[in-house]
Amino acid sequence: MTYQTIAALMFSTMMLLLLTGQRVFGVIGFVGAASALLLWGDGGIEMPFTAAIQLMNWYPLLTLPLFIFMGYMLSESGIAGELYEMFHVWMGSLKGGLAVGTIGLMVVISAMNGLSVAGMAIGATIALPELLRRGYDKTMVTGVIQAGSSLGILVPPSVVLVLYGMIARQPVSQLWLAGAIPGLILAGLFVLYIVVRCHFQPHLGPALPAEERNLSLAEKLRLLRAGILPLLIFFFMTGLFLMGVTSLVESSAVGALAALAKRRLTGKVMEATLHKTLGISCMFMWIILAALCFGAVFDGLGAVRAIEGLFLDHIGMSPWQILVMMQLSYILLGMFLDDTAMLVIVAPLYVPLVISLGFDPIWYGVLYTITVQIAYMTPPFGYNLFLMRAMAPPEISLGDIYRSVWPFVGIMLVGLALITVFPQLALWLPQLYRGY
Repeated sequence: MTYQTIAALMFSTMMLLLLTGQRVFGVIGFVGAASALLLWGDGGIEMPFTAAIQLMNWYPLLTLPLFIFMGYMLSESGIAGELYEMFHVWMGSLKGGLAVGTIGLMVVISAMNGLSVAGMAIGATIALPELLRRGYDKTMVTGVIQAGSSLGILVPPSVVLVLYGMIARQPVSQLWLAGAIPGLILAGLFVLYIVVRCHFQPHLGPALPAEERNLSLAEKLRLLRAGILPLLIFFFMTGLFLMGVTSLVESSAVGALAALAKRRLTGKVMEATLHKTLGISCMFMWIILAALCFGAVFDGLGAVRAIEGLFLDHIGMSPWQILVMMQLSYILLGMFLDDTAMLVIVAPLYVPLVISLGFDPIWYGVLYTITVQIAYMTPPFGYNLFLMRAMAPPEISLGDIYRSVWPFVGIMLVGLALITVFPQLALWLPQLYRGY
């Protein structure tokens, strides 16, 4: 049996086992460890242990639990409600202003949290009821919240980009910088769409009544205090890191400590936050461990070189055609799997292939994050669609949720095309930081 056949058998076995409903890290790790044992005997079984030691020696791994802890602490502190009140007053005079403020809220939450699920939960519990009460179109605002929450895995400190960097062996700092401008571009495109559409269809997003928005300048400035803590956290966490004052791990520790600044956190909230942080961190560690084991076996078989030869030499595809095909496969996988599962499945194959084709893996990490969020929002089985349905009030049906996402999927495709055609939108900040 050729190595190419063995690699295809490994991949098909993995996909078959995933259909049984088993945990992703268990399937990936089992296929990798079992294949190593069958291929190389007793010596091959050391590969999972080698991957475990490599994982435990990976100093940047400390950033994961610290950023996750920071996000949960901020979510429990009530800071999101204060931020939304600030956007409510300052943007209320604009048609669609509360929807624009929701995007602003999502950007700020993304810059403090790094998880799209957290943005979805905050948007559905804080922003959505208020938008519906103010007479906003339920279809449009449902799409606004789903699109805004998608920024969580792109705007630094993105936990998914940390995971990508560890699995793809790329510097997390460069990935964060690469995601910053594309994330702001997407947010800007969302805002532009909301403003233009509400200008021509004012009934979709009416402005606040004059008596609610005509506050004194002193009152408006008082509300701006809600944004001081997020800005301070972002500065101490990201600004000090970019200035070279702190390392990546030290930056995450600073962010976690800064999250304790709110005084509403009781012992019960702290206990719940630590429990959630431990659960998510362990899940990520198992996923990384399984990916390292599977990737080591896949690399040892020369599967990447075989697939490269198949596409380039036998089929005659160009590197750009292969790249487009890989992105389309994310759209398909995203109908059934979340972002971490997709990354674990395809990273051992795609990342080395991207490098061998001459593409920048940092740039590709940004393309990956945008594409999986598009996949999340694409009917009929997008992950975000059912998550939104679980959080939305009864008056919003699954059909409403399906209809709400299409304009924002189109906007994200435009953003993806811009980053693909103009890679410097993602690479300018990393190159500037490196000094060339």
